[in-house]
Amino acid sequence: MTDTDAGPAPSLADARERDAADPLRAYRDHFSVPEDERYMDGNSLGLAPDTALATLDRVVDEWKRLAIRGWEAADPDWFHYGEHLGDLLAPLVGARESEVVVANSTTVNIHTLIGTFLDTLPGTPAGPDPTADPPAVLVNDLDFPTDHYAVRAQFRQRGIDPDEGLVGVESRDGRTIDEADIEAALRERDDIGIVFMPSVLYRSGQLLDIDRISAAAHEHGALAGFDCAHSLGVVDHDLRNAGAGGVDDGTADGAALGTGADFAVWCSYKYLNAGPGATAGLYVHERHHGTTPALAGWWGNDKSTQFEMRHTYDQADTAGAWQIGTVPMLSSAPIEGATELIREAGIDAVREKSLALTDLLIDLVEDRLGDDFSVGTPREHTRRGGHVAIEHPEGYRLSEALRDRGVIVDFRPPNVVRVCPAPLYTRYEDVWRVVETIEAIVESDAHREYEPRDGGVT
Repeated sequence: MTDTDAGPAPSLADARERDAADPLRAYRDHFSVPEDERYMDGNSLGLAPDTALATLDRVVDEWKRLAIRGWEAADPDWFHYGEHLGDLLAPLVGARESEVVVANSTTVNIHTLIGTFLDTLPGTPAGPDPTADPPAVLVNDLDFPTDHYAVRAQFRQRGIDPDEGLVGVESRDGRTIDEADIEAALRERDDIGIVFMPSVLYRSGQLLDIDRISAAAHEHGALAGFDCAHSLGVVDHDLRNAGAGGVDDGTADGAALGTGADFAVWCSYKYLNAGPGATAGLYVHERHHGTTPALAGWWGNDKSTQFEMRHTYDQADTAGAWQIGTVPMLSSAPIEGATELIREAGIDAVREKSLALTDLLIDLVEDRLGDDFSVGTPREHTRRGGHVAIEHPEGYRLSEALRDRGVIVDFRPPNVVRVCPAPLYTRYEDVWRVVETIEAIVESDAHREYEPRDGGVT
């Protein structure tokens, strides 16, 4: 069951009543919501908010008016824009402003951060003891593929066999990862130097316990890193103090020496609603500032000496050091406006509504749909991200039938229809109507009119 009290199935009238009382209902008006559709794919691409379009238009106008002078004369200036956006995002991840920057893509950030921290470990060519046995990175077998691609590539660059270095925690049920199995893997192997896990599993929507994983990694002597692509903007985070009870004593090491996640990455086009290909972001705990980035580039140079054009890298003493190339202004500007809505609404309120929407969705699936359906997402609030995995043997054909009926979802093999009621623009009535549409499709066998999946984007 969900964390709500058991009772009769919610009615359409119940859903409309909740919409009328919703404190976040006005935010929907800021988004370009497609007419005659129920958009439930915000975990892949968020809808366009007017605030994001406004900041993009502002930067385009600055480009027209100021041209190259925009690097200094724009407001805010372009030269420090990655750091400026990092300041805006820092409260959403529970970090200090100096620990967050907007830069690169998610995969590039995984490359540079995994590479950076591998180079601090014994057993790598740049590590403190290159003759030691090589370190391992602990991941899991339900990860988004790009995470493994990047880690494997960084092992190859250091002459380490990826099949030996990449250690995967297996899922017990094919849906979720048990944190106890992460802890067991750390106990079983003394060569794990980095634990790199997602905050939310992309397929099932399970929210992992960042506090528990960080504490286990540090107790083992390993670093803790996270891919927060499926949580930033819909889950409240406290990365700096992870594993420390959320108490910051003001020191550079967080609440105590070794507490806090060491690093994290994320994208900006899902729950942050910053548009397709929006610039990604990263977090590096303050205790690691000064560590040489594995992928150094001129935009990570200290800003006060960057245009002295030295051939010797003078890295910034903040997370800004992990910037590589020039900030892409037109891909970054929407982040400023899009996150304005989340900051105004408050991440706690966003999270509360997200859980209420997914509670309703789970309740309706269990009450109204048949035995062929199951929910692959944990019911407990503390273990659930922002989307729900509805499982059905004909998941792909069902997803296609839904799209043709104006319900925009996506499919992930082998049998998952991902449904995401993004809290800033989704109504409770939308959730009710989605389940009503699924019910009508299966009762009429309409999904059987579609061919089984043969590849392509969903």
